[in-house]
Amino acid sequence: MSKSNIMNTYGRFDVVLEKGKGTKVYDTDGKEYLDFVAGVAVNCLGHNHPAIINALMEQSNKLMHVSNLYWNIPQMELAEKLVSHSNHHQVFFCNSGTEAVETAVKLARKYGKTNGDSEKNQLLYMDNSFHGRTMGALAVTGQGKYQKSFTPLMDGVQAVKFNDMDDLTKKMNKNVCAVIIEPIQGEGGIIPAQKDFLERARTLCDDYDALLIYDEVQCGIGRTGKLFAYENSGIIPDVICMAKGLGGGFPIGAVLAVEKAANAFTPGDHGCTYGGNPLACAVSCAVLEELISGGVIEKVEAKSQYIIDKINELKDKYSNIQGIQGMGLMLGITLSTDTKQFVEKCFHKGLLVVGAGQNVVRLVPPLNVTMEELDAALHIIEEVLEDVDKA
Repeated sequence: MSKSNIMNTYGRFDVVLEKGKGTKVYDTDGKEYLDFVAGVAVNCLGHNHPAIINALMEQSNKLMHVSNLYWNIPQMELAEKLVSHSNHHQVFFCNSGTEAVETAVKLARKYGKTNGDSEKNQLLYMDNSFHGRTMGALAVTGQGKYQKSFTPLMDGVQAVKFNDMDDLTKKMNKNVCAVIIEPIQGEGGIIPAQKDFLERARTLCDDYDALLIYDEVQCGIGRTGKLFAYENSGIIPDVICMAKGLGGGFPIGAVLAVEKAANAFTPGDHGCTYGGNPLACAVSCAVLEELISGGVIEKVEAKSQYIIDKINELKDKYSNIQGIQGMGLMLGITLSTDTKQFVEKCFHKGLLVVGAGQNVVRLVPPLNVTMEELDAALHIIEEVLEDVDKA
């Protein structure tokens, strides 16, 4: 098999992964790795979880795709689950996180023009943010390195300093139709939004009749120890963008909205051929059932605190660790040394981790990771710290 047939868009490790089970994956040579990347926070139940396999088998024997010209049962069941566990009312289904953000941007523009005038079309986004790689999502991404080769981007957008209430207040005006925020910045370095900043955003959006959009693509679906990340602050957004863990490894995205926002869309405004297909929705229903009724989410906080305590112990021993931040099982270890080198050394020792921001190593294991697997990963991290310390 030739790797040259695939477009050169990723800096990949020189390994071919062949199979996985639980928190472990195996390459074509049979080497075992602890997977603390989890498809970049996608595989919330690990690899080949029985609930997902069963849902795939059962639904694929019934119906895989029929288009959104017709209703299907798994789509309605999934929408009902999401609505019943949130403060929101309606859902739009798509295939990915960036599609979810595109949907939210269009919804915001339509809401602004419906409830204001043609000038109410401005979006505020946060610096250091990441919302996706399609042109609309890229326009509201606050990192120039992702944008520079693709300008000119969509206009009518403006960056706000993350967690800076004064800057947000200064830039808010009657022409703003939406403010988009990651409750925890992922690619930016696992940086949580401060509660008072979210409160100010909520108040300003109410005052100026703008939509507050949360991008929970990475930090949602149990990753923080709550089903939705907004539950940690209690500050409810008008729109939530979801994907990644929603399908546990099967591609699906969604936008969840309160009634006033959802009502802005009318037939013909937006669409997605594969969005809400029976197979994806059946898998997502099985994932949510396992996370909620199966008790997976309720154990996330204890696992998170265990990692934080252990990393803080290592911080006292190794000067390379500057700290740990994040929430739930979306954590970032800040290093004073080369993050790329650290990630590579972990890889060679059998632990998959990924960088975030300038000097952060991201830990996003499956939510059902065992305590024994946490200990094994932490042991490898300490070994790498010792290697770096000696170098």
